[in-house]
Amino acid sequence: MSDTEARAPVLSTYQDTATFEYAKVRNTEQIRNHLGPHVGKTLDEEVVAKIKQYYSLDELVEFLKQKSGDELRFKKVTLQFPDSLICDSATIVHELQRHLGHTFSSAQKFDAVEPAELKSVGCCSNGNNCSAPDVKGCCNSSSQETASQAIWILADTSYSACCVDEVAAEHVHSDLVVHFGDACLNPIEKLPVAYVFGKPYLDEDKVIEEFRKTYQDRKEDRILLMSDACNVFHARRIWDTLKGEFINLAFADVYLNPATSKDVEIIGYSPMTHESSEHSSVVALNRQLIGIKDVEALNQYDLFHISLPQAPRLLQLTTKFQSVTIYNVDEEKIHTGSHPNLMRRYRYVHMARSAGTIGLLVNTLSLANTKTLMNSIAKKIRDAGKKHYLFVVGKPNVAKLANFENVDLWCILGCDHQGIIVDQNNEYFKPIVTPYELLLALSDDLTWTGQWVTDFNEVLKDLGEGSQDQKEEEGTGTPDDNEAAGEDSDDDAPQFDPVTGKYVSTSRPLRKLQHLQITAEEEGDDDKEEEESEKSLIKKFSSTVAIKDTVSTSAMYLQTRTWTGLGSDYKDNEQDEEGAILEDGRGGIARGYDFDIENKN
Repeated sequence: MSDTEARAPVLSTYQDTATFEYAKVRNTEQIRNHLGPHVGKTLDEEVVAKIKQYYSLDELVEFLKQKSGDELRFKKVTLQFPDSLICDSATIVHELQRHLGHTFSSAQKFDAVEPAELKSVGCCSNGNNCSAPDVKGCCNSSSQETASQAIWILADTSYSACCVDEVAAEHVHSDLVVHFGDACLNPIEKLPVAYVFGKPYLDEDKVIEEFRKTYQDRKEDRILLMSDACNVFHARRIWDTLKGEFINLAFADVYLNPATSKDVEIIGYSPMTHESSEHSSVVALNRQLIGIKDVEALNQYDLFHISLPQAPRLLQLTTKFQSVTIYNVDEEKIHTGSHPNLMRRYRYVHMARSAGTIGLLVNTLSLANTKTLMNSIAKKIRDAGKKHYLFVVGKPNVAKLANFENVDLWCILGCDHQGIIVDQNNEYFKPIVTPYELLLALSDDLTWTGQWVTDFNEVLKDLGEGSQDQKEEEGTGTPDDNEAAGEDSDDDAPQFDPVTGKYVSTSRPLRKLQHLQITAEEEGDDDKEEEESEKSLIKKFSSTVAIKDTVSTSAMYLQTRTWTGLGSDYKDNEQDEEGAILEDGRGGIARGYDFDIENKN
């Protein structure tokens, strides 16, 4: 073929044998900044030793060895890790299994080479990889299968990483959840929990230097030293160093409520108790505030927080204290970024007053009182004449919530540390409020003192007080008087959006409509009407926005759409009565369709 002749174009990219080979596993280097700046990236003996010290694995092993009678107390153990600590999970499981006397769970059998550490202790005569001295104590023997422990790793949490993931733990019928990393310490419902905060690297001298520089001329001011759960043991030692120099310095220690935390244990740290402390203390913000006598005095304190909190926690702290100073442990300097804006929350509260459809977004299933609060808020929404829907979408994001366009406003039920969405950049299409903010919006008189309440118990307390006051007001008249008052109620009063000032007709879609007029077009003969009598009611309401004396927000939203599907079973004359004529399509395969074969012949 000469060079002048045309060549067929290349219809596919070049492929060789390497294209179809499986990807080979490569040994990736893990960066472990939480262990310190001088720790190597590869997993060697030094890194393993630091991991054992960081997570207090020796103490954790002793906790897992607890027995109830002759049997182990915890047979199915789940380990929950955040994304930042998942790189240590395999090493932790290996060390736990080695110290607990077995290499694998009883449900798995594997002929592994006996570790050198176990050989030095002794191997049973049964020939298994076990440190037991004889066959009776062998952890791998069939007689001990029911007594051995199985360990699972929970990597991808269902909701916030600071909360205990009971949903994932129940998939394997877990007896215990070992939660690693920062924790909110909110009370949970069912499973026993062991918290392992860890001991991250922190230059305490640098923190003390920045603290003195910030309050060098204010040594008599009221200051509270607080940190996340991971750095609490650093904060405690810093407080011991500075409390003699700053006479009004208080310390926020972690706190577990004895009434709701009977099966909760903290590994590697012992919180201060009220009896052991020589200072007075109060409980607030999931912390025991050592050196503070009254919770109402928090607005007179300056907060110095070690580590940068998440946006919900930071907004909560800014509403409680006179000022907030944050030490960023990653940058080792005072954080100068912007704080969440409370005025935006106030705007969302006013938008909630005119919202007709509210979506209850459940962002936790493990916290105590979640179901009670959810049912109470749903009843409050119905009493206000608004419509609500319940959503459980896992970890919420912009794309998931954007699928529900007819929702006017979201109310999120989640952890106050990381489970509440504080939309500072207007990424979400609809406003997101908390149960406390929604409770304010649904009240008759909107009065906000500036406090931002996220605790479920406090919100339930406010709901109970509001319901009691409402019952007392409604119980003062007779049924006839109440019925007469209902006729003169302000259900038909015009509603205006307090943010935009526009008239809103759907702010209370569940209100009873006293005057409802619906007209239906006359159709055909009587036989046809009798034949379609079953659908007559649906036909009447198909083009209206009210069903059973209440406004249907779904019907209203459907009518505003320019495209409602390929047709309706309840609307006539949308398309031509005669459908399109069916024709035979193309048949065969790509290299030879049927019509090509016919043309060749």
